[in-house]
Amino acid sequence: MSVRVRFAPSPTGFLHIGGARTALFNWLYAKHTGGTFVLRIEDTDTARNTQEAVEIILSGMRWLGLDWDEGPTSGDGKASSKGSYGPYFQSQRSDLYKKRVRELIDKGAAYEHEGAIKFRMQREPIVIPDLVVGDVRRELTDREQLDPDFVIFRSDGQPVFHFVNVVDDLEMKITHVIRGEDHLTNTAKHLALFKAFGVEPPKYAHIPLILNPDGTKMSKRDRGASLREYIEALCLPEAVVNYLFLLGWSPKGDREIVPLDEVIKLFDLPQILRHNARFDVDKLHWINSEYVRLMSQERFNDYSVRALERAGISIRSFDPSYVNAAFSTGKEKVKQFLDVDVLRTKNEKKHIATTKVFSDFYFLPQVEVDAELSKELNGTNKRIMQAEREALARLTTFNADAVDAATKKVAADLGVKIGLVVHPTRVACTGRTVGPSLYHLMEVLGRQRVLERIDRFIAQCV
Repeated sequence: MSVRVRFAPSPTGFLHIGGARTALFNWLYAKHTGGTFVLRIEDTDTARNTQEAVEIILSGMRWLGLDWDEGPTSGDGKASSKGSYGPYFQSQRSDLYKKRVRELIDKGAAYEHEGAIKFRMQREPIVIPDLVVGDVRRELTDREQLDPDFVIFRSDGQPVFHFVNVVDDLEMKITHVIRGEDHLTNTAKHLALFKAFGVEPPKYAHIPLILNPDGTKMSKRDRGASLREYIEALCLPEAVVNYLFLLGWSPKGDREIVPLDEVIKLFDLPQILRHNARFDVDKLHWINSEYVRLMSQERFNDYSVRALERAGISIRSFDPSYVNAAFSTGKEKVKQFLDVDVLRTKNEKKHIATTKVFSDFYFLPQVEVDAELSKELNGTNKRIMQAEREALARLTTFNADAVDAATKKVAADLGVKIGLVVHPTRVACTGRTVGPSLYHLMEVLGRQRVLERIDRFIAQCV
C-alpha cells in the first residue's frame, strides 16, 4: 500500500515553527517512501479562521519548498494555474461530514443531545500503537468515567475537530499520521471513531515537542516561534529546513549540514528521537551562515540588496563596482542578512521591526558608534587613532596590503599590541567590533571615507 500523509494546520494565526517542522517530517516521509503528501486546511472554526492566516500558511509552505501532491482541481482534473493543487479546505466538505455523522447515528454509535450530536465513546481502555512513542495505554479519567461520550457536531451545526479529522483521514486514505506529541491525548478518541466506522486506522507517529532553551514548551508568543520571523530576517529557506529536520531527527555521524536529497534517502520514522528538542537560535544562525558561505556570489548579492532595502538603505547612487566589492568582503562572515527585532502587536497581524544589516556601513554617509562602545572612546584611543590617520594619509597606494603594513608599523612605533590599533580602527570605519576583514573593507571604502570616519571618531574621544 502506498504511503499517504498529510499536514493539517488550522488557519488561526501564523505558521508556528513546530507546525513547519511537522509539515517537513510528513513531506520527508512521503518523499522517502515515494508516497503522497496532502495539505489540508482545517478551517471549520469560522470564528477564529482568517483568509490572511491561510495565505500565511501557504506562503510559508512554498518558502520552505514543501510542495504538496494533490488537492481540489479546476474541474478538469488538472492542477491550478499557479502550478500546484489544492489545498483541501474542510469548510468546503460539509456535505461529506453530514453524511458521515448520519452513518454513525444509524449505527447507534452517535446520538442527538441538547441540539448537538455526541459520539458513544467506548468504556474499555484503548492501546495506542505509536511508531515513535511506543504503545500507550489510555484509560478513561475519573471525570470521563461519569460521561465519556463527546460532542462531534455542535448545536450550531458545525462539526468538531475530532470528527472532521478522522473523516478526512478516512476519506483521503491517509496511511500515516505524523504530528506533534501534544496530539497524543486526542488519539484514543480518533481510534474509537475509526473503529465505529469499521475501518483500520492509520499508523500514528507522534513527534517530540519543541521547547524553549529553558525547557518550557514553546508558545506562539515566544521568540523564534513564528516562521515569519525567519522570512523577514532573510534567512535562507534551505538553512531553516536543515535546522528543522535536526529538531527530533539526526543523521548518522553527528553531521549537522546535510543536503536535502540525502536527508530524503535517510529519513524514516523509527529514527525520530524520543526526547523533546530544544530550540537554539544561535545554532540556527550558524547553520544559516554555512549555507550563506555555500551560495553563489550572485545570489549573495541579491540577498544583500534586499536586506539593505528592508533597512531603508538605497544603493542606487553607488557605482556597481563599489557595490560588488563591498558585498564580496562579507560572504564568509555573514550569519544572517538582517538582524531583526520583531515586536508583535496583540492581534499579531502587524509587526514592528528594527533592522541592522551587516553591510550597511558601506552605504551610509557616516556610521554611528554604539552607546556601549562610546564608553571606550578615551584619550588612549585618540592618540592611537591620530597616529593611524597620519600613517594612512601618507600612503601612496591605498589597498589592503598597504593598510595592513601601515597599521602594523603604527603599533610597533607606539609599542602597543596590534589589536589596540585594529579595534578602534574597525569601530571608526564600521561602528562595530566585528565584520569583514578590516584591511579589505578599508580598501573598498577608500582613503577619503576612511579618513573622514577616523576624524569623526577622534572628535568623539575625550
